[in-house]
Amino acid sequence: MHEHFSNNLNPSVSVLDGVARAARYAFGPNKLHLCGPDANAEVLAYLQEGASDAGLGNILKGFETLYPYLRQIAEANRIADPFDARVVEAYWVGNDLLEMIPVKTFYRHLAETLRLKDRYDPKSFNELALKLPRGARMHHAFHVLNAYKRTGHDAKLHTLESMDACRVSWGMVTAVDGVSITVQRRPLLLNGHQLVLGDPVPFIVQRKLEDDFLENLRPSDLITMHWGVPCEIITEQKIRSLEHYTKIAIALSNETL
Repeated sequence: MHEHFSNNLNPSVSVLDGVARAARYAFGPNKLHLCGPDANAEVLAYLQEGASDAGLGNILKGFETLYPYLRQIAEANRIADPFDARVVEAYWVGNDLLEMIPVKTFYRHLAETLRLKDRYDPKSFNELALKLPRGARMHHAFHVLNAYKRTGHDAKLHTLESMDACRVSWGMVTAVDGVSITVQRRPLLLNGHQLVLGDPVPFIVQRKLEDDFLENLRPSDLITMHWGVPCEIITEQKIRSLEHYTKIAIALSNETL
């Protein structure tokens, strides 16, 4: 049975179950063949239909970085389902579940589950591990901005541009013109040898209507984006949380730039 979700209960904020929400954030990099199984058409079909079930969950379990993070956040908080909505929100946006994960658990996750200790040279892994007791959290932004080598299908080192695309960013929609959406968004910039969030500037999202699952966007909506794909309409409170954990990740990244 498909479990249908609705984004019409509140005209400004989408209401999604955990599986569907995870899929929206995973869609962009999967479409670019950066991570996850070759199942983008199936994921899109679920999102367009507005449904989620065990089949969509099984697809997401094939994401070699995403799913282990969800599973670890859930286990650390004694939550049975890695796709619990609170767990999914913790990883992509940020919430209090991230504060309950011991440093030793995070270390084992990076070293053994993701096998970064084997994939990195000793100096690079040690630099990463030393950040864990200094405020690191199991948030997507920390992984993007501090695990400089991508852990999906593309093992290249991140560039400033790819980090900016890969982190979950946010902004206010200022114009919607067919396939073109203009968002006031803070870019990730390099100021000398330090990463910073710049002042909001217009950011143009070009979407393919056949790939669109975020309907009825309108000016003043607050949205999140991942690899140039709008993910969800979100509240100011959730954006403050996302900004908080993003800034933590930036500060830790700057320690080793």
